[in-house]
Amino acid sequence: MKSLQSDTSLVIALNFFGVVTAYVLLVISLYLSTDVPLATKGYWGMAVLLLTICLVNFVKYRFETMANEDRIRQLEEAKNERLLAEFVTDAKKV
Repeated sequence: MKSLQSDTSLVIALNFFGVVTAYVLLVISLYLSTDVPLATKGYWGMAVLLLTICLVNFVKYRFETMANEDRIRQLEEAKNERLLAEFVTDAKKV
């Protein structure tokens, strides 16, 4: 369990630094491009920010869906195991 937490932290950190790097490069490119009007630069910045928010929400809801499916599967397995255990104990009594 500890190794899984460590791997997850590493992946999150790597993705965080990737996003920060992308934002820094975007800001530098928008700052250095003199041919593009300021309003267009603002729209580009807003588009990238909103896209990032949408992607974070998409990934979050996808992970929640996977966790819910896994939880339901575990409950069904536990129920089936309990039914099998009850069947075996009833069969021993007969």
